[in-house]
Amino acid sequence: MELSVVVPVFNEYENITPLIDEILAALRGKVAFEIIYVDDGSTDQTANVLKEKRTAVPELRVIRHVESCGQSLAVLTGVKQALGALVVTLDGDGQNDPADIPLLLARYRAEGHDDKLLVAGWRANRNDTKAKRIQSRIANRVRRALLNDETPDSGCGIKLFCRDDFLAFPRFNHMHRFLPALILRDGGRVCSVAVNHRPRLCGVSKYNMMNRLWVGIIDMMGLMWLQSRAKNPTIETGE
Repeated sequence: MELSVVVPVFNEYENITPLIDEILAALRGKVAFEIIYVDDGSTDQTANVLKEKRTAVPELRVIRHVESCGQSLAVLTGVKQALGALVVTLDGDGQNDPADIPLLLARYRAEGHDDKLLVAGWRANRNDTKAKRIQSRIANRVRRALLNDETPDSGCGIKLFCRDDFLAFPRFNHMHRFLPALILRDGGRVCSVAVNHRPRLCGVSKYNMMNRLWVGIIDMMGLMWLQSRAKNPTIETGE
């Protein structure tokens, strides 16, 4: 199997069926794939909808956290269970467009498989409120200045990477927001691809300015320390 699509969700029951149907439409007949939904302790009808969908979709696997552990740990759980050599992540709110997955996969293949590579989505035209767009613009500028992570949109949920590369990263809460910096720390490369971004049609966002600001500052400080401690030796082979 080449590709695992990992989708972390918390209380997103209204978005599950349309998003899965879009993933199937984007990938069936094009690549060997699976879909892994990680239910991060949802308290709505998410678990029931996923159980029902599982009986109808052979590509779908469902994993559930008994209690909510946060998006990063949900992503990590999905990647650990993935059977594909490559993993693509999607946010469960439907704002990422599954039709962009083949685009990211084609870019990964075109860049070659020898180097560590992250193909990151870039929401060039965001369908969010003005306040969210301003917050994201400021956060991206600060992050790029401090981490030099070579991406215009680290917070975009659609990303494609090698499973083994991800599992080698140091683990911490909110790490999913810093994957470009982490792969660069390990001597890899980042390619950004413009992707579609859609308005949220159902449910409510789980994030706001206050629950991101302080943890984001702390996380960036920690990641700057990790970058300062990184060593990537040049290896010479010979007889």
